[in-house]
Amino acid sequence: MKKILSIFILSGLLLTGCYNTGEPRGKVLKIYNWADYIGEGVLEDFQAYYKEQTGEDIRIVYQTFDINEIMLTKIEKGHEDFDVVCPSEYIIERMLRKDLLLPIDTVFAHSPDYMNNVSPYIREQIAKLSQPGRPANQYAVCYMWGTAGILYNKAFVTEQEVDTWECLWDKKYAGKILMKDAYRDAYGTAIIYSHAKELEEGKVTVEQLMNDYSPEAMAIVEKYLKAMKPNIAGWEADFGKEMMTKNKAWINMTWSGDAMWAIEEAEAVGVDLDYVVPKEGSNIWYDGWVIPKYARNPKAASYFINFMCRPDIAIRNMDACGYVSSIASPEIMEEKIDTTLTYYSDLSYFFGPAADSIQINRIQYPDRGVVERCAMIRDFGDKTKEVLEIWSRIKGDNLGVGITILIFVVVGVMSGWMIYKRIQRYQRKKLQRRRSRRKKNQKSL
Repeated sequence: MKKILSIFILSGLLLTGCYNTGEPRGKVLKIYNWADYIGEGVLEDFQAYYKEQTGEDIRIVYQTFDINEIMLTKIEKGHEDFDVVCPSEYIIERMLRKDLLLPIDTVFAHSPDYMNNVSPYIREQIAKLSQPGRPANQYAVCYMWGTAGILYNKAFVTEQEVDTWECLWDKKYAGKILMKDAYRDAYGTAIIYSHAKELEEGKVTVEQLMNDYSPEAMAIVEKYLKAMKPNIAGWEADFGKEMMTKNKAWINMTWSGDAMWAIEEAEAVGVDLDYVVPKEGSNIWYDGWVIPKYARNPKAASYFINFMCRPDIAIRNMDACGYVSSIASPEIMEEKIDTTLTYYSDLSYFFGPAADSIQINRIQYPDRGVVERCAMIRDFGDKTKEVLEIWSRIKGDNLGVGITILIFVVVGVMSGWMIYKRIQRYQRKKLQRRRSRRKKNQKSL
């Protein structure tokens, strides 16, 4: 589904084109979002919604990014005039601290404020990002959220074995483990596992550990990550899902949305995958819509954010990307309840008291017990450089032999395919020239 969606969005970009400087900027909405992170047809439906609400046409320029820091640099250093972007929680915190955001309007001509549908639990978490004089919930609206955990192959690994982060350090899985190429999640995983005993005894919390950037904590993290490195087949940004569905790897430290996608794809080819958040605890992340201070159409941006909070749109976006919307309306809960499931979860923290025991996917919607042992990793602030240096030393240039071979194979196949297509195009052009010459000869006769 994600590959199909990528093709669709690319087509949309070609249709919308780039911003024409001669065009009134108030008729253009520039969106900067993660790839594969929006439902098919949602952008076109927003254009119709905006026309209904304001009587104005709007053209969308849609661009994607894959690294938070690249997005932030474009706005902070390049003063790019994106109207609405979707950073992760720690970047939202950083942007608030640097006064890089505009408040989001909540008053609309003929539309309800759908932003009120955001779960109170999510609002409470986003509020932690607030800076003096800048309440986070006035500047950011959570879009999707999820957990970091372990995707595993049930044919080779038991649930009991992956119920603890210890599995990443277990030598019997050497060469069969993939780690998400995400320094923040790696930091959190290492610091949590290194204090597993203290966590069990209640001497420290996950939130305290993951947000400890002291020299002592950093030294512990580096020590544990170095000990884990020999087991790692590769640091993956996106190829982990495919490696897991093909039995090339057995364990993948990844995000819940990627796990959902991989599980569905694997099921289609007879591979049985599952996902768990280890008992020690983990990271809960949040991505949210914000309006950068250099935006030139904050009005349309606010309408867009409001539209994305509409329950039917939230459902379409969730179905497209596998992650979970922040919207907690009755329509969402009704849509997501699955009576074929054999287990019940407590989602009262998210949907309200009536959801204290419901049949709902536990990967997308973690049970209260899971959420209570997880926390948000805040912005590393002025310690970011030091953490990145640790991550650089850990990763080095070693991708793992198996992954390196696979990359060369993929590159080789792609190169061969490109050469083949070029030969085809050359042959077609050659044939067309021959036909053209024949026609000219026939006319001269």
